[in-house]
Amino acid sequence: MTTRCATTSPLTPTRRAAGLLAGLALGVAVLAGCSSEGADTDCGLDACTVTFDRGVDAKANILGVEAKLIGAQGDQVTVEVAGEQLSLTVGQQATEVGGFAVTLDSVTDQQVKIRVARNTSS
Repeated sequence: MTTRCATTSPLTPTRRAAGLLAGLALGVAVLAGCSSEGADTDCGLDACTVTFDRGVDAKANILGVEAKLIGAQGDQVTVEVAGEQLSLTVGQQATEVGGFAVTLDSVTDQQVKIRVARNTSS
């Protein structure tokens, strides 16, 4: 009779590679879910930061919705997110629209940066 002790074996190279590939596939799926014109996006699972270039038709598809820069004057910006226009000011609390919380991070002469996050309080 053979007695075996229950021990935890380290991950085999095959399991480690499978885990790495699964993580990469998830990352690619998240990144494939966003596209932009005249904008840069930095997305996680539940939030994206969108940096719009001013003076161009700037828009981005993120988290399943479109975000578009409509206009900017001083520190006030008008954006369209999930089909609704919002007026945002730097430092203002998040504005809720279509299950998302939208905030204006910064405005310069060349760029507008907003943050769009899934609203988890619902």
